[in-house]
Amino acid sequence: MSSISGVDQVLGQIRAMRSLTQPNQTSASGVGGISPLAPSNPVRGVEPSNDFSSVLRTSVDAVNATQQRAQQATSAWERGDSEASLTQVMVSLQKADVSFKAMMEVRNKMVDAYQEVMRMSI
Repeated sequence: MSSISGVDQVLGQIRAMRSLTQPNQTSASGVGGISPLAPSNPVRGVEPSNDFSSVLRTSVDAVNATQQRAQQATSAWERGDSEASLTQVMVSLQKADVSFKAMMEVRNKMVDAYQEVMRMSI
């Protein structure tokens, strides 16, 4: 059950970051009349900030923390720690992999946007 609550927590963080980066909507409906999802349990300790660099830094720090937790779980399992199970290690490694791939996709989109702006003629 702890892995499910961990996934819920990660989804809450993603939704909180998304709400920070999206402009306020005047209507309750989203794109195509579909209402946007509200965070089920908002992240505590995250202060609202509209500064792009702080949102990006927070995201990169979260990916780094996920990778460090996966490394710690892997090391504990390799040492034969009775608290570490193979299932938890594999789940933490998959979370780290998915978060890193998502971060790389964001980086790729930022580089593409930069290149597009640089190709614009003034």
